[in-house]
Amino acid sequence: MANEAFERDARIREAAFQRLESLLVTDQVVDHYTLAEGFPFEGAVIRFLSQAEGIFKPKEMEWPLSVKTVVPKKGRDVWYRDQLSAHQEVLTSSETVRYAFKGEDPNAKPNLGLRYVMELQLPIIYFLGVSPARYQPIFPAYVVDWDPFHKEVRIAFLPQEQRALGVRDGGVERRYGLQEVQVRLHQTRFREAVLGAYNGKCALTGLPVPRLLDAAHIVPDKHEIYGQPEVHNGLALTKLHHAAFDAYLIGIDQDLRVHVSRALQLKKDGPALEALKQLEGVYLTPPADARDAPDRDRLKYRFDLFSERA
Repeated sequence: MANEAFERDARIREAAFQRLESLLVTDQVVDHYTLAEGFPFEGAVIRFLSQAEGIFKPKEMEWPLSVKTVVPKKGRDVWYRDQLSAHQEVLTSSETVRYAFKGEDPNAKPNLGLRYVMELQLPIIYFLGVSPARYQPIFPAYVVDWDPFHKEVRIAFLPQEQRALGVRDGGVERRYGLQEVQVRLHQTRFREAVLGAYNGKCALTGLPVPRLLDAAHIVPDKHEIYGQPEVHNGLALTKLHHAAFDAYLIGIDQDLRVHVSRALQLKKDGPALEALKQLEGVYLTPPADARDAPDRDRLKYRFDLFSERA
């Protein structure tokens, strides 16, 4: 009976992972409403997470399936200026991340569930909140330490190429796995912050479809001085306009005015190209909050590069 429960639990976890993989094809972030729809398993629909609880065990399973961190809703200040403790934990750790018990009793069911997950080496989902009601699912994750004194567990992630092999004790694998998560989090934080500042609309066209938008760097992230992934180094652009901006086919000066390169102006090839050419002289729509406005020094640096190539 115990083996049957273990095998069924394993099949449910695999079904959850497969569903998440399909959701992540177009975006690395999934909203709460999509996750609330759950995933199919043998004629039933099983939930990924709980709205109220951080440690979640579906009623169909023997042991916890997921843990989550949350980002506060917009209040007096916007979320991306908050010091988000879960993000700091991920970004400053070296091998594993801490996750707090529920309440003060280590023997509470959710906390003991994480102990069993560790002992059985069962993979779980770490739903990392990246903006209000939006999560970056990280899986498979493993509980590798259960600490009743500090009332917390330690969670490890595996590098992409190691995930099929299961959890290991090696620090090298854990460090590489966490580094992958850190890179993804940096990218996701930047995208969520920039699109949030522009209210999910393209700064050039007003297109209000986030899935068709990118968070474009004004100055590429490889630049040591200006390339930081900060809101005022970002622009919300459609994928087409992002590509044109990166290729120096369009430029934006310090006054937020758009310039179209001579090379692009001379081309004649259909309505999409004509739409780009008509941006000449248009002004970019800045974020409503002046603190999020594109940095003038970064705009000048980038526009000087555009002028050299235009």
